[in-house]
Amino acid sequence: MKYSLILIAVITFVFVLQNIFPQITEEFSLSGFSRPYQLITSMFLHADLLHLGYNMIALFFFGLALEGAVGGRRFLLAYFATGITASIAAAAFYPGSLGASGAVFGVTGALVALRPKMTVFALGVPMPLVVAAVVWGSLDIIGVFYPSGIANFAHIAGLAVGLLLGLTWLRNFREKYAKSKPHNVLSDKEMDEWEKNWDKINFYAPSLTGNAVSSRISACSSRQRLST
Repeated sequence: MKYSLILIAVITFVFVLQNIFPQITEEFSLSGFSRPYQLITSMFLHADLLHLGYNMIALFFFGLALEGAVGGRRFLLAYFATGITASIAAAAFYPGSLGASGAVFGVTGALVALRPKMTVFALGVPMPLVVAAVVWGSLDIIGVFYPSGIANFAHIAGLAVGLLLGLTWLRNFREKYAKSKPHNVLSDKEMDEWEKNWDKINFYAPSLTGNAVSSRISACSSRQRLST
């Protein structure tokens, strides 16, 4: 079973527990650096159903795409490394936060490096993933100056670290698909051609993902914590 799907199942189950036992949210949400375990546990908590839904839709499509490209272990590395980095950023700039968005942005960032021309919808407009990432990143930068209940620094940190990880895996990713030339790395032209063919088959799923991620701006916490 894909690790992406396992994470979605676990996070959804935790959300159910949050609603049955509200003290879980109080104990395991991020509140500074006083309780280091919260850097990880807060990634599994969500403020409401809308917050959960946007993140899980994005994780489903982008997570499966990244996991298929780099494998389960590297996917988990990207998810937790970027998620923890995002939590550190959130703890540094905000009094409290919760949510998996930092990790989801990290997964997206890694995918940007590997499949920059993958078609997604951002703000209802189809565009390459790399352009969409610039749009989402810009919205978060704007959000830093115009706070709206979202931990924008966490998103930015996750996206940046994910992009760096993706760039380190780019050569291996190209080698994986150099089937016709087992001793060579795919050229940029060959990689573009492979990516175009891939997108013809997988256009609709990433489109839903991009739309969900672009809508995460409205997924604000109903509690006294920022959504990530």
